[in-house]
Amino acid sequence: MSSVTLGSPAIPFAQALPFGADKPWLAPLAGYSDLPFRLLCREYGAAVCETEMVSAKGLLYASPGTEELLHTTPADQPLVGQLFGADPLCLGRATELLQRKGFVWFDLNLGCSVPKVMRQGAGAALLGQEDMLLHAAQTMIHAAGFGRVGFKLRLGLDRTHPVLPDLALRLEDLGAGWISVHPRTAREGFQGKARWEVLPLLAKRLSIPLVASGDLFSAADGLRCLEETKVSAVMYARGALRNPAIFSDHRRLLAGQAPSENDALHIRTMIERHIHLIREHAPQMSSTWKMRSVIPRYVHGLPGARALRQALCSCTTWQELEKILNTFLPT
Repeated sequence: MSSVTLGSPAIPFAQALPFGADKPWLAPLAGYSDLPFRLLCREYGAAVCETEMVSAKGLLYASPGTEELLHTTPADQPLVGQLFGADPLCLGRATELLQRKGFVWFDLNLGCSVPKVMRQGAGAALLGQEDMLLHAAQTMIHAAGFGRVGFKLRLGLDRTHPVLPDLALRLEDLGAGWISVHPRTAREGFQGKARWEVLPLLAKRLSIPLVASGDLFSAADGLRCLEETKVSAVMYARGALRNPAIFSDHRRLLAGQAPSENDALHIRTMIERHIHLIREHAPQMSSTWKMRSVIPRYVHGLPGARALRQALCSCTTWQELEKILNTFLPT
């Protein structure tokens, strides 16, 4: 495997994080934003990527699979390591451990509303325990250094318990480097519509960068969010899962150019590049199974997409996958 431990002298880990309308980020996506996918998004223009969320306890106790989430290469920079957990001491120690591995930039997940994470008191559950949350933030900032930790927030546990703007301002006072907001509550999950309208006031009150996420399904959505909210940058999540070229489309639209044609040839090229990166950096057999869930997102809306998804269900080798692509997406 050609990935390396972050901390190799070849990695320019002092590189500053870029913020700006022309600097789109890739969000931390559990189960998806692994090294091959991050590299693919970077090739299409992602300015910053975050790891999948990593359990602080899992990292400290060397839980199986945790170390794999941290695989990286010199090309995978700048990279933010996202942690989740409920124990401030544990989060501080995990930050120190990641620092010894070479990480410089960190993020505390305060937005995940998945029940198994919430039951641990982690993710968005910490929004209901502000003292614990601020203690955790303080330990991470103390370990990492002023300005090197960001915090990914939601609006609150539910609409009756909002946390913004007060929580963001308190995190800024502690030494946060940036704030990311998905403007839904934890209870809403991904239902309804992201409330971008709460972001402009927060952007005005913060003196640190504010990064927006939520309902950014296309580059046009991202540019509209920047215009309406005046945030420092946008962070693509589900939009990137559907089309990693969303980052190059973002930059093209900013330059007054048309986005790329999302036709069969473009999608086949993107899939082949993703497969190449997987086989180079994560060649284990399970990677073939992962592509079975990735490809349906890429081909969504194409003629024959349903039949392609059905064919993928029985695919177990790279050779079989190539035959399926030749049948449904011939070059």
